[in-house]
Parts: sequence; structure tokens; C-alpha cells
Amino acid sequence: MKSVLGKFRPWRAALLTAGLATTHLLSCGPATETDVLSVDGTSEAVGDTRQEAISWTLGAQYDATKSNITFRVYSSRATRIEVYIYKTPKGAQEVAKYVLTKNTSNVWSTTVSVATLKNTYGVTGPVYYGYRAWGPNWTYNSGWTKGSSLGFVSDVDAQGNRFNPNKLLMDPYALEISHDPINPNNTDGTVYATGATHRLKDSGAAASKGVVLAPDTTSYGTKPTRALKDDVIYEVHVRGLTQGDSSITSCKGTYAGAAQKAASLAALGVTAVEFLPVQETDNDANDVTASTAGDNYWGYMTLNYFAPDRRYACDKSAGGPTREFKAMVKAFHDQGIKVFIDVVYNHTGEGGAWSSTDKTTYNVFTFRGLDNPTYYSLTSDYQNSWDNTGVGGNFNTFNPVAQDLIVHSLKYWKDELGVDGFRFDLASVLGNTCQHGCFNFDKTNSGTALNRIWRDLAPRAGTGGTGADLIAEPWAIGGNSYQVGNFPSGWSEWNGIYRDTLRKDQNQMGLETVTPGDLATRFAGSSNLYQDDGRKPYNSINFMVAHDGMTLKDLYACNSKNNSQPWPYGPSDGGEDNNHSWDQGGVAADQRKAARNGFAFLMLSAGTPMFNGGDEFLRTQYCNNNVYNLDSSANWLNYSLSTDQANFKTFAQRLIAFRKAHPALRPANFYSSVDNNSNVMEQMRWFQPSGAVADTAYMGNGNNHSLAWRIDGTELGDSASAIYVAYNGWSGAVNFSLPWPGNGKQWYRVMDTCPWAEGANQVNSPGSEALIGGEGYSYGVCGRGLLLLIAK
Repeated sequence: MKSVLGKFRPWRAALLTAGLATTHLLSCGPATETDVLSVDGTSEAVGDTRQEAISWTLGAQYDATKSNITFRVYSSRATRIEVYIYKTPKGAQEVAKYVLTKNTSNVWSTTVSVATLKNTYGVTGPVYYGYRAWGPNWTYNSGWTKGSSLGFVSDVDAQGNRFNPNKLLMDPYALEISHDPINPNNTDGTVYATGATHRLKDSGAAASKGVVLAPDTTSYGTKPTRALKDDVIYEVHVRGLTQGDSSITSCKGTYAGAAQKAASLAALGVTAVEFLPVQETDNDANDVTASTAGDNYWGYMTLNYFAPDRRYACDKSAGGPTREFKAMVKAFHDQGIKVFIDVVYNHTGEGGAWSSTDKTTYNVFTFRGLDNPTYYSLTSDYQNSWDNTGVGGNFNTFNPVAQDLIVHSLKYWKDELGVDGFRFDLASVLGNTCQHGCFNFDKTNSGTALNRIWRDLAPRAGTGGTGADLIAEPWAIGGNSYQVGNFPSGWSEWNGIYRDTLRKDQNQMGLETVTPGDLATRFAGSSNLYQDDGRKPYNSINFMVAHDGMTLKDLYACNSKNNSQPWPYGPSDGGEDNNHSWDQGGVAADQRKAARNGFAFLMLSAGTPMFNGGDEFLRTQYCNNNVYNLDSSANWLNYSLSTDQANFKTFAQRLIAFRKAHPALRPANFYSSVDNNSNVMEQMRWFQPSGAVADTAYMGNGNNHSLAWRIDGTELGDSASAIYVAYNGWSGAVNFSLPWPGNGKQWYRVMDTCPWAEGANQVNSPGSEALIGGEGYSYGVCGRGLLLLIAK
């Protein structure tokens, strides 16, 4: 499926065994405050000053006096569950274990005395824990010991159960986890596997553990209440944002490092930063070898839906990632910037079958070992995962218990950690109406996760205010999962049709037919996708590039992907083959011009613009369009800019400022084609280069490659009485006859993307716009150029 294939790489279905050498960890200072209640009583910051108390009881929680810890975990199919307590996160055996009891809601629980853990078992620091579970396919036997086969019936039974007590299980509701399954101290992924070869391997010493946290007191500041239509979204990797930044002298590549970029992103004009996944994923081993073998940079293999990824914390002590993440959020909030996070509720890091030929070997380290058919969609015979993601099998989003986890996770990140909005990876899976043996997207079904999230998460209204912004990546693979424009009312979507239409027009003239009408629909907010169900222009998240694919520079400098380069530029497998890219004949000036046009499209279109971190200064991935595994200097943002890059950054900054200054470009409703205030100017009008109105015949003709439009600013509360944009998609220069600018008004040039104007002042600052003329003035726009005028 277009634009998601980059993520559907031949990802290792199992945690690979890698030949790992020494590691280097990010330096970090000691914790100055902890929200982990050490059992010896030395912790102080344990008061509950959270904005909203956690409304669910699953997970490990201290009581009000911090005298006891209650462990609660869900399983409808287990016959016995035990919690194992550890003094240290890895490399040692448990110091205590307790049997849990089940209530009528299938919640298993036990309460443990803090004093007992300290005085009897010597647990004086953070409490680490995990579960072992038995069920119909592996029955409990009192003689069982770790590594034993006693009680074994099958790796999977007819009901899809995959219990294995030899595998220590992470708590799905753990608020932090101790480390990743694969890390410098454990390079053997087979310890988590089942099947005849691996089922008796005990994972306890190596496995990731939950960390028992007391409520955190760190403030995330005051959330912005801005409407989505007024946002400019900056998509970026939290590590890549600062790992290569020489101006960051401490905590590079971390939440603390990212916090130091808040002011500069505000100066750029960004109003919302959208981080690639920051929920725990398996990436601890990325630094071990200077290669891409097994690396997971993007983070789309989630291990736990509550825990901030410890790799991105400068303070890696227990509780440190939570505090530091919230402090980062506050830094952005203090600059008026929203924080969005990319979330992956369509599949998990447990993955699917190890291979297409070995359907018996699966990883078991969390959901699968607790209640496989509840948490995962399975084939109709319950023997294997149902896969609409290409990276390990669908999360069972139509199951109410799995939905509970999704909603509770979202509420935790919103209400406890301060996040303002979410971008949902492969969100069509959230619209599935079938648990096992099939896939069917149906936005009208009230029981889907999509509609449950909308009901339960208090989404932000279109006019702004409190709540969360909800953005879908509206596709997956297989079934009826390509659903651009077909999500429930209120949801915003990555508009892949916007991206493809404009890429084709810029880069594939003569190969792909794009009519002026196609362009007009995208520039005006894609009403054909969103208006029929009551959605608005801002529900279209307009983008030319994103993390998944080429950068803005590479879109206009590469004819095809080049993913087989040596480290640090590759190799990377997978990646989309049809990128609609073109190197502009190899002319560097034309490549920069094309990139300016692409960026200008975003800032001058109705909808919500999003661009990828570094596109503001033309970063490159050297034509690699699937850099998911490149945790390398080639993939981190490099702020040492050439003159051309610095000029482009100024261009981007000023164009963002222009958009923010002109509400006519950010309409709350779709543009009208009539004169609503009797000033003899339609709210929006399309023009041919001749100055004639672009009629149906012109708009429907794919041989026409130029289009202009005028917006009546007086109808939209704009300081400019009118805005005029002329786009020449043809290879040669075209003269545009300017339309009427309004009574007593003249046209002034804000920007011309053509090479003659290239430089630091290509976008004129307010008050310095050049006078052009009035109605009928003929303005020559160079081949593949774009003109922006205002009337005043």
C-alpha cells in the first residue's frame, strides 16, 4: 500500500541474536529527585499532585500511605499467575514471589507489604517485577521449577493460548520498564521464544521488568488551547533532534536535549512538535555496533504503552524517564508549542511468527503470555497472528479489554504526562470490526477503537480549547484498510492524496495526469474527502514528505531510492519504489526551487501543514527512503548549514510567519465561491493565467499546467484585503494577468520562488513587499515557479 510500505520492511519477526560488542551509553547526571518510592524510605517526592488521578487499577500501585504495593493484571484464560520481585533490573534471580488471586472481572491481584520487601527480602531500592502465568496449554504443576517442562501440553492450543511459565512477562500497565529485551547484556533473543527449541529457556534474569512508580510531581506546564487549524506541525525524532547538535553540550539525543530546542523551534514558527514513537521500544542495542544489523531507530515496535522510552532519558534511573519527559513537555508548553506523539496501537514489539516456515515459534514476553486471544487478532484457527501491518500481527483493537488498555494509555499520556495530541500509526487497524479470522474497517460501528477513543478521550474542538488532537495515518495493508477521507467525524488524517497529487504534478509531467481541478481541490482543503461527513479543512493534515520516505530535498534531488549504501547512510531494506520523485535534471538551483514550491504549497493551502524535522534547511538522507534502522550521524539533524541551507531556513521561517499572520489561509470552513460581504469579490476564485475565470473546461483539462487563485481577506478577518497565488507547473515561463485586487488596492509581492529571487530575502518581511501593480498587470512566472501577492 502506498506510503506505508516503507514501514512494512522484512522486519525480524523474532528478536535477533546479534554479535554485540561493547556499548556506549549517553552520559547523564544523577537524579536530583525521584518519584520511585525506595523501600528504605529515602524517597521524598511521592506526594500525589497529579492533574488527574489514574482512573484504572491495573498495574502496580502504592497505597495512600506507601505501606503496600498492589499488583493487578488482567487475564481471562490463565489458571495461575505469580508475581516475581527483583532487587535489580537484570542479571539476577528474583528475591520473592507471590501468588495472585482472580476476581469475577478476570483481574488477578495481590498486595505486598513494603516493610516485608525491605526487612525480609532486602529490597531497599526501586521494586522491579514481572509475572509468570499458567493456562490450559501449560497447566500448573507444584513440582515445576524454572526451565522445567512440567505441565507442558502445547505451545499453542485450539483456543489460541500461549502460556509458558518459563517466560517472565512484562506488566502491560507498567509505568516504566527497566530495560529492553535485547540489550548489551543480553544479545540472545531466543530466551523469549517458544517452540520445541526454546520453550524451556528461562527468561527471568534477562527479561524486562516493570518498575513500581509512585505518583510523579513534575509539572508539564500549561497546555496550549490553540485550534488545530492554526497549527504548524513539525514531525521529528526525539533523539535525532539533538544527537548531532553541537550547540547542545549536555544530554544530547534525550528528552532533556529536546527541551533545549523549544525556543528555536518557536522562533522557526512551529506550533506543534510531533515526536516519532517515545513509548518503550526495543532499541537498547542500537549503539553497540556501528552497523544497521538489528537496529530499531524509528521505534514502531512498542513494548509497553505507558512507559517513556528510557533510551531517550538523560536520567536513566528508575523514575527518571517519566520526570524528564514531563519536564520536556513543559519546556515546549512554555513556548506555546503543543506536544504530539506518534503512537502504535496496531501491533506490538512481540511480533508475529519467527518465520513463514516456522509458525510455532513466537516471542512471549508480555501480552501473548498473559492472554493471547484477548490482545491479538488471530487467524480463524487461533494458531497464528492475523497481520494487517506487515510487522508482526494486529493488536486486537475490537476487543473491549484491549481497547481499555489503549484508552487508558492515551489518558495517561494526556492527563499525567501532558501530551496534547496523538498521531495514530496505521490507524485503519483501530477501525477493525472483527477480532479473529478476518479484517473489516467500518467507521460507522460504534464498537471500534476509533469511535471508543473519540468518545472517551475528550478530543479538542475545532475552535480550540482543552482536549486532545487526534490524527490518523489512514491506511494499513490488506483488506479494506486504505481509508483516506473515510475516518469518523472529528478525526484528522494524514492526507496522502494531497501529497501524491502535488508530487505528481511537480515531478511527473507527461507521465501522470494531474488537472488544475485536482490541484485546486488539494489547495482548498480537500473538500471531496472531508466535507461529506461534516469535517473541516483543518482535518486534512497536508504534507509533502514525512519520516517514512524521502526528505523534502531528496524528493527533488533523487530519481529513485538508494537504500543499499554502506553505514552510516544504509543499508536499509524495504522502502516505497514509487516515490513520485525527480532530480530536476540534476540542476541544483532547480532542485532548490522545487523544494521551495513544495514548502510553499503547505503554507498556502487550506488544512493543517506538517513538515519533517530538517526540511526547513534541506536535510538529506542521500536518497535512502526507509531509514528506520539508521541510528547514525547520517540520520540525526545536522545544524551546520551551508549558505543555501541557511537561505532556505529563512525562506521557511518567513513563509510560516506569513501563514500565521493571515487567517485567510487557515479557514475554519471550506472556502465559498460566492461574494458573501458584497464587496464584488468572491471568497475564493480560481483563475487561468490569462486572468479569465478558470471554468470547468479549463479545470478538467490535464494539458493545463498553470493555476492561480485569489482569496478575499475581508471575509476572513485578514489584514490583507486579498491574497493571490499563481503556480506555473509548466517547464517554461508563463505570464499571469493579475485580477482585481479590490477598491483602491494594489498588488504587492511577498514571494517569488524563482531562482532570480533566491537569497535571504526571498520572502519579503511585512512592510517591505514590492509594489507590482493592479488589475491586468502581466507578471511573468518562471517555469515551475510560484508567486505570492497581497493586496493593500
